[in-house]
Amino acid sequence: MSTSDRGLHGRVLDTLGPEITAGEYPPGSVLRTDELAQRFDVSRSVMREAVRVLESMYLVESRRRVGVTVRPKSEWNVYDPQVIRWRLAGADRPGQLRSLTVLRSAIEPVAAGLAARHATSEQCARLTECALGMVAHSRGHKLEGYLFHDVAFHRVVLDASGNEMFARLGDVVAEVLTGRTQHDVMFEDPDPAAVTLHVQVAEAVRAGDAVRAEDLTRQITVGALQELDILAP
Repeated sequence: MSTSDRGLHGRVLDTLGPEITAGEYPPGSVLRTDELAQRFDVSRSVMREAVRVLESMYLVESRRRVGVTVRPKSEWNVYDPQVIRWRLAGADRPGQLRSLTVLRSAIEPVAAGLAARHATSEQCARLTECALGMVAHSRGHKLEGYLFHDVAFHRVVLDASGNEMFARLGDVVAEVLTGRTQHDVMFEDPDPAAVTLHVQVAEAVRAGDAVRAEDLTRQITVGALQELDILAP
């Protein structure tokens, strides 16, 4: 596929993906490739490539003589970062944020406890660096800078757990943190208590205190849920 074709199929996905995840095409809806190609003014080969991407996310399935059928939400790959991004852009943003934050509350405290047992010295140093970066960007409406260090912090925790299943959730956590910022589901300056908790988690991991690392991380996720009650009820 040429560079221009990739750009075209990306443009199709940027419209069609959010429409499907927002429920504009209910489960069972049949989309005709030829009609979609005409709508987006692209070739059928570009449209087929876009459909293949949607199939890989389990949003649709293609069947000969039937067309492209929208699958039930229960079959979607809800862990796909792009699917998360599209859903966060839709009307059900509060529900999606809550679902993802509840997932974080179940996974990240355990991951932090494991990180306290398994983190390398390099990972401990990186965790401290990220926490200090969060501190440095926690005042003066520097949310983009804060987000960069926040995402990196949580990726290190998940990676340092030593559990490859937890580590693969790094993209999921990155999407929820990014979505909160981009869709203004954050205070203009982060909660000082939450910032302090991240610093303390880094200290607990470096000290090898698994119980404290887990407890502090649980406090972070509880606080995130409480923020949603205020900002995205």
